[in-house]
Amino acid sequence: MIKIITDSSSDLSREIIEKYDITVVPLKVNIEGKDYLEGIDLTPKEFFMKLFSSENLPKISQPSPAEFAESFSKFTEEDELLCLTISSGLSGTYQSACMGKELSGTNVTVFDTLAGSLAHGFQIVHAAELAQKGYSIEKIVTVLEKNREEMNILILLDALENIVKGGRLSKFQGSIAKILNIKVILEGVNGKVEVLEKFQGKKRFQKKTLEVIQNKKEDFSQTIFGITHTGNIEEAEVLKAELIRRFQPKDVIVRYMGATMGTYAGKGGMIVSF
Repeated sequence: MIKIITDSSSDLSREIIEKYDITVVPLKVNIEGKDYLEGIDLTPKEFFMKLFSSENLPKISQPSPAEFAESFSKFTEEDELLCLTISSGLSGTYQSACMGKELSGTNVTVFDTLAGSLAHGFQIVHAAELAQKGYSIEKIVTVLEKNREEMNILILLDALENIVKGGRLSKFQGSIAKILNIKVILEGVNGKVEVLEKFQGKKRFQKKTLEVIQNKKEDFSQTIFGITHTGNIEEAEVLKAELIRRFQPKDVIVRYMGATMGTYAGKGGMIVSF
């Protein structure tokens, strides 16, 4: 039997994780010197309350190879293990899982989703569905590789303070961006993040986002959109309504963003995966 394992950065709901019997190995979050396990003793809502009241940026660390090895070793020899991780371009989790495989000596396939948030989560769900249909791990990986190439990830940054705190942007650049009310749309490309659009004013944010999405595909009837947010649920719901009105997709899922991506997205940030 194929068993699915992943890390805690996928932003999937507890219901989905339980439905597909997915094993989750949590990332660690350190806020003001205190450690938490993502999704176990720190919910996304609690994380953002702490993030927005903290002077320093939280530190996120991947599970250790030993923690992955322990999770892999809990299964029987009859089980085939498929571990899907957050992008290796965003975290060292993939490398930890690979080392955990060697430590445990178990039959596990480690797959780099080259994604974060629900773009990572969608691949996990697809893998679990294919496993239930009787697909082999080799065939599941072939399908996932195609999905991974076709996945679109847009990261919408309303504020750049956390990017500055994290050293991704200089304080001077951040100050200028704040004064000029600069908004940024980043895009996930081959597992890493690149700047796609920069513009002034919040009113153009949704318009620009919809323009970018429109240029990605012609037919959205079978598309599932995932929107994750950092506590700005009203804005996420407005975007959801507009996606439905304009593109008539198969579904639009709205969820809180987890600590891994949310640390840098900051206030007003959203990720759109499709």
